[in-house]
Amino acid sequence: MTQGMTREPALAELDIEEVLERTPQRLLVLKESDTFLVADTYGDVTGEADGLFHNDTRILSTFRLRFGGQKPSLLSGMVSQDNVFFTAHMTNHPLSPMESAATPKGVIHLERKRFLWAGRIFERISLFNYGDQPLQAPLTLQFAADFHDMFEVRGEKRLQRGQQHPSQVSERVVQLSYTGLDQLLRTVCIEFSEVPGQLDEKHAEFLVDIRERSSWTLHVEIGTDVAAEPGSIRYRTAAAAARRSMRARQRRGARLQSSARLFQTWLDKSRADLALLTTDLPTGPYPYAGIPWFSTPFGRDAIVTALQTLWLDPSLAYGVLAFLARHQAEQTSTFRDSEPGKIMHEMRKGEMAAVNELPFAQYYGGVDTTPLFIVLAGAYADRMGDVQTLDPFWPALEAAVRWIEHSSANDSGFLSYARGEASGLANQGWKDSHDSVFHQNGSTPEGPIALIEVQGYAYRAYLSMAKLAEWRGAADAASHWRQRAQELRTAVERHFWQDDLRFYALALDGTGRPCRVRASNAGHLLYVGLPCPERGQALVRQLLSSAFNSGWGIRTLPPEAVRFNPMSYHNGSVWPHDVVLCAAGMARYGEREGIVHLMSGLFEAATQFGMRLPELFCGFERASGEAPIAYPVACLPQAWAAGSVFMLLQACLGLRIDARRLTILVEQPRLPTEIDCLQVRHLHVGKQRVDLNFQRLGQRVVAFIEQQHGPQPVRLSVQF
Repeated sequence: MTQGMTREPALAELDIEEVLERTPQRLLVLKESDTFLVADTYGDVTGEADGLFHNDTRILSTFRLRFGGQKPSLLSGMVSQDNVFFTAHMTNHPLSPMESAATPKGVIHLERKRFLWAGRIFERISLFNYGDQPLQAPLTLQFAADFHDMFEVRGEKRLQRGQQHPSQVSERVVQLSYTGLDQLLRTVCIEFSEVPGQLDEKHAEFLVDIRERSSWTLHVEIGTDVAAEPGSIRYRTAAAAARRSMRARQRRGARLQSSARLFQTWLDKSRADLALLTTDLPTGPYPYAGIPWFSTPFGRDAIVTALQTLWLDPSLAYGVLAFLARHQAEQTSTFRDSEPGKIMHEMRKGEMAAVNELPFAQYYGGVDTTPLFIVLAGAYADRMGDVQTLDPFWPALEAAVRWIEHSSANDSGFLSYARGEASGLANQGWKDSHDSVFHQNGSTPEGPIALIEVQGYAYRAYLSMAKLAEWRGAADAASHWRQRAQELRTAVERHFWQDDLRFYALALDGTGRPCRVRASNAGHLLYVGLPCPERGQALVRQLLSSAFNSGWGIRTLPPEAVRFNPMSYHNGSVWPHDVVLCAAGMARYGEREGIVHLMSGLFEAATQFGMRLPELFCGFERASGEAPIAYPVACLPQAWAAGSVFMLLQACLGLRIDARRLTILVEQPRLPTEIDCLQVRHLHVGKQRVDLNFQRLGQRVVAFIEQQHGPQPVRLSVQF
C-alpha cells in the first residue's frame, strides 16, 4: 500500500506465536470519522497493536472485561455486515461460592454490544441469569490510556514524551489526560450508567445481584470529553444516527446484484468496507487508506480506490480530487519532499507529526501521486462527460503537470525520485519499503530512481491533459502535451524494454542503468496503454504464467528474482489492487479469459478471509485443499483492496461509459465463473439512470438495458 511511514516488518522479525494470536483476521474494527477502534473477538483491548485511536493518537490502550476475575468463555464475536455494530456473546466459567452455592458454567449469558458515533464508544453490557437461583455477578472493567502516537504503536522509539497528568475520578467517571510536546491536551473519559462498587484510575468493579431469569444492563461511554450520563436513550439515539450515516454512504452510486449468494456477499462486504473507510470531509467523501496503520488521508491509495469505483460512484473521485487539490504543495521543503505543484502523499494529525519528529503531518514523498491525480481527473471528466466539472481543479492540474515536466527535465528525461532528507521515504513508488527496488544481482541502486510504472502514469497524465485541454478549446496546449506523451512513450520503449527478458525493467538507476528485474510494476503499463500491441501481449502472457500467478493472484515478483520472498511486504506477496490494475490493463489489450481466471482466484481467496480481501497476503504457491496464507500485519479492511472487486468486475464485463455520447460500451463481455447473471442498478450516465443486465447464455454473455429513466436516452453498444 502506499505506506507512508516505515516499511512493514518481515515475518522473520516478529514473534510469530504472539502475532498469530492477534492477526488482523482475529481483530475486529469499527470506524467513524477520524476515530477508530481495534479490539479482539471478546471486545477487549490489550495495548498491543489495538486500541481506540483518535486523530492518530491511541487514547485508550487497555479495555478488558473480566467476570469472576477471569476472561469469560467466548461464544461468538463479530462485526455486523454493515460495519456499524460489534457484538460479543459470552458465558461464565464456574463462579466460586460467595454466600450461596457455586454458580456452574454456562448459566449467565453476557452480551457486549458497541458502536462508534461522534468520536465516542457507546457500549452496552447485558447479563442474563438463565439459572434457577439468584446470584451475585462480579464484573470488572479494566482500562488505561497511554496516549501513544500511531508511530509509537508502530514501533518508533522516542527520546522524549509529553506529560501524563494525574487521573480525575468521580462517582461514575474517570478522566485520563496527557499534554504532548505539541502542547495539545489529549483526554479520554470513561463513564458508566451505574455507580461502580469500586472505581479508580485503572478499573471499575460491579457486584451485580441478578434474580433468576432476570437481566442487568450497564452502559459505558468512552470519548474525549464528558457527555451526558450514559443510558439506554442516548445509546438508542446514537445507534440510529450511526446506522443512518452508514446506510447513506453505502447507497452512493450504482448497485450490483449477482445470481450467486456467496459472490454477492463479497460484493456487499467490499461495499460496506469502502463505506466504513470513507470519511465525509468538507471537500467531499474521501476513502481513508486502511486500518489500523493508515486510517488517514493518503493520496495514492485514495486515487486508486476512486479509479476502481469510478464507473459505479463518481462522487468519490470528485471528493478525492477536491481534497488533494486543496492540499497541493506550494513550497519546496526537503523535509516534506514537497515542491510546488506536487500532490500530497500522506497527512497525519498526531503529536510526532505536529512537532516534526517525522515529516508526515503533510508529506509529499510519493513520486506517482501527482501523475495519478491527473489520470483520475481525466477519467472523471470522461465518466461525467463534462469537462466543466473540472473547472475548480484546472489550476491544480496545470500546476501538477508543470511539476511532472520540470521533474522530468533531468539527464534521463524520466520522472524520478530521491528523498530530500533521511527522515523521508527511501522508495517513493507504491512499493515503498526499503528493499523493493534492486538490480538483478540484488544490489541496491543509487538514485534518483525512475520506476517503470511511474513513467506509465506520467504518459497517461500527459494524454489526459491533452484531451482536457482539447475539450476546453486550448489546441496548442493539447498538442504540446500529446507530443510530450509520445516522446515519453518512445523513451520508455527504448530504455526500459529488455528484449532478452521480453519484459520491462523494474527501474532505471541514477546512471540510467536498468534494474533488470521482472516485477508486477510493469503490468501497470498495460493499464495506461503504453506498450505497443506486441509487447503488451508479451507482458500479459508472462503475468498470467505460473511464475507470477500463485493461483490466488499475481505476485509482485516471480521466484527467479534474487530478493523473492513470498512472506515479504513487497517482494513476492500478492496485493489485490496490484492484481486488478494489471487485469484492467489486460482488458485494454483484449485479454478476457485470463481476467476471469484472476477473478476466480481473488474470489476464492476472499472466501478464506471472511469475504474481505486484506491489503496483501503471502505469495506462496496455491496448494490443493489449502487456504492462502495471511500476512500477519496487513491492514484489514483496506480501501484499495476493498475496491479491487469492482475494477476487476468492470474488466471482466469489458464495460466503458462514454457519457459525452450517452453510450455504454461493452466489449467481449465475460462473467465471473461463479455467476450466471449480474444486474447493475441505477447506473448514472449523464442525467439518465440505467438498469443494465448481463446474462450467460451457453458460452456467450449477453448485455441489455432493462430499463432507464431520465430525459436523455442512453444507447448500449456491445461488441463480441
